[in-house]
Amino acid sequence: MSKRSIIPGFRLSIGISVFYLSILVLIPLSIIFIKSFELSLAQFWDTIINPRVLASYRISFVTAFCAAIINTVFGLIVAWVLVRYQFPGKKIIDALVDIPFALPTAVAGIALTALYAKNGWIGSLLEPLGIKVAYSPLGIIVALTFIGIPFVVRTVQPVIEDLEKEMEEAAVMLGAYRLRTFLRVVLPTLYPALLTGFTLAFARGIGEYGSVVFISGNMPLVTEISPLLIMTKLEQYDYAGATAIAAVMLIVSFLLLLLINLLQWSMNRRMTANS
Repeated sequence: MSKRSIIPGFRLSIGISVFYLSILVLIPLSIIFIKSFELSLAQFWDTIINPRVLASYRISFVTAFCAAIINTVFGLIVAWVLVRYQFPGKKIIDALVDIPFALPTAVAGIALTALYAKNGWIGSLLEPLGIKVAYSPLGIIVALTFIGIPFVVRTVQPVIEDLEKEMEEAAVMLGAYRLRTFLRVVLPTLYPALLTGFTLAFARGIGEYGSVVFISGNMPLVTEISPLLIMTKLEQYDYAGATAIAAVMLIVSFLLLLLINLLQWSMNRRMTANS
């Protein structure tokens, strides 16, 4: 005789959850692989190892990774300041963090391009220094940093709010310097949240299109990202080629996210064992 669950409606709720995820996630993703099967193995291989396609993979993943690293560092600083300090305009700054969520990505891309172009407010200052932002990989990193910062801040912020200040005070009373207290007491507690924020920012950056397409310049082999190349294939009615590129991006992204999740699981397990 099966044991009844204390929580009622389990079968109905799990059925609705599986159906919902299937309609929105599993079925669309499976169509990508089904459509790419229209290509023969040789055609599929030729498509995904094309120099232009390989360059787009490299640009997409490297720039997304760099932007996620930047967001992890500065997102932690922003979250720390918003939680631990009181200052005029704090609520305004806290609200500004969510602007990339609400702002259409195309508008963000146009604004960033206007700022960082040679004749833009910031670009005109960087140009004499030999720093080119717009229409370069650096511009892509700037755009991905802009759209990814809220993921880190909003992930880390609740964890900082729940931190017990008594632990920090005890470390200081035992003679630890502030930097050592942060590195040995605070940071280990924030590792899982930081890794989650990094993962979200990285995943968002890999598939970002609207904010990047304007500032990148879309130069093949130089600043052309994979989502743009997929759009180009679709405009050429090469649906099988577009889904082949998308399938490779999906597989690589899944493996990277799986690796990060395994790392996070290992860290959580180690922290639980130590406590």
